[in-house]
Amino acid sequence: MTSQIHETAAERAFAELDAYQALEAKQQPVWPDPDAVAYSARELSSQPPLVFAGEADQLRDRLAAAARGEAFLLQGGDCAETFSAATADRIRDRVKTLLQMAVVLTYGASMPVIKVGRMAGQFAKPRSSNDETREGVTLPAYRGDLVNGYDFTTESRTADPARLVQGYHVSASTLNLIRAFTQGGFADLRQVHAWNQGFISNPANQRYESLAGEIDRALRFMAACGVDNTALTQTEFYVSHEALLLDYERPLTRVDSRTGDLYDTSGHMLWIGERTRDLDGAHVEFLSHVRNPIGVKLGPTATVDDALRLIDKLDPEREPGRLTFITRMGAGKIRDVLPGLLAGVRDAGATPLWVTDPMHGNGMTTATGYKTRRFDDVMDELRGFFEAHREVGTYPGGIHIELTGDDVTECLGGSENIDEATLATRYESVCDPRLNHMQSLELAFQVAEELKKIS
Repeated sequence: MTSQIHETAAERAFAELDAYQALEAKQQPVWPDPDAVAYSARELSSQPPLVFAGEADQLRDRLAAAARGEAFLLQGGDCAETFSAATADRIRDRVKTLLQMAVVLTYGASMPVIKVGRMAGQFAKPRSSNDETREGVTLPAYRGDLVNGYDFTTESRTADPARLVQGYHVSASTLNLIRAFTQGGFADLRQVHAWNQGFISNPANQRYESLAGEIDRALRFMAACGVDNTALTQTEFYVSHEALLLDYERPLTRVDSRTGDLYDTSGHMLWIGERTRDLDGAHVEFLSHVRNPIGVKLGPTATVDDALRLIDKLDPEREPGRLTFITRMGAGKIRDVLPGLLAGVRDAGATPLWVTDPMHGNGMTTATGYKTRRFDDVMDELRGFFEAHREVGTYPGGIHIELTGDDVTECLGGSENIDEATLATRYESVCDPRLNHMQSLELAFQVAEELKKIS
């Protein structure tokens, strides 16, 4: 009898979830074979969850602390993951970069830093056009490895639902490595700080020597006091991605046996992009029914009314840690737009976590055709984010960065002085430009300086 009651409750929950299917779902591929999509959905439905409901609950608690000003979120990783780049070395280097940044930010903020990777699922990307034309040939746009291939051929660009299942298995492998790295000693705080000292040894980064020295003295103090526990050698690490492709997210949504609630087990935290945050659209409807922590990107056109209506839909109970607003305004607009948005939401009594994405509002294309960003613009938007919160009296809760652990040349500037001529030497992104390893650490030290002003 009890199992029948549980089945009925689960059926009712899924029926409510599936209301999204009657709404417009933007940025979805055109699958040529519906039967193949159904087959992949069945395959995904039969696989174990990638993450567990309890992990998502734990992250929600951590994000609630950040919304109260008691922690800081570091969210970062690839613009668009690729299957071919899911190697042990590449995954290790991305995790290493985030760990190095987190040590610096933890000291700067004097509070815990929540580490969330854009990893193990960031395989689908929204596009400004459904098609791409080169030399008179028009093919479907590349929508990420979860949908089609990057090579400009008919075979590669045809949407292939078998990639949905492949993406699941690549994500599982990535998560396996992440858990091994973060729990097996690779995340040792003393080792990570030693890596950062190598960064400081570069004469171009000596301005950060004082902060690095403070961290060094703090670690030596802990060692002198005999502090030696798992907090120094292991760390929590969560994964997130944009929940863009609903044919992937729906089969991985499961009922939690503890509570009967629905969780999207494709990742711990999921977000809705600027292009798909329509209140009456499929993405907002879908994610309103799952218990994961949810993020929403807000661009410079977002209004207080937009934000409040999204809160009512996605977080009607005003649950701490449930909803994160990720602002992406652009360096030239953030100081004009963000203060009013922060004040309006605050005055309505809502306390979402506020995070800045200083990457997406600062894109540009060079005369040679490379999509890039200027490091100085990224930092300017970051400073504008902190200034807006100081003006309004709210808490700047985190940063959301597109980065890689590799020494690519995709963003201009930084201490390495990457110029337009240098972009071609190691431009590897299949979508948007990412900060390289050195630029990411430089950003972390500068953000730490902003955080020290708060503490």
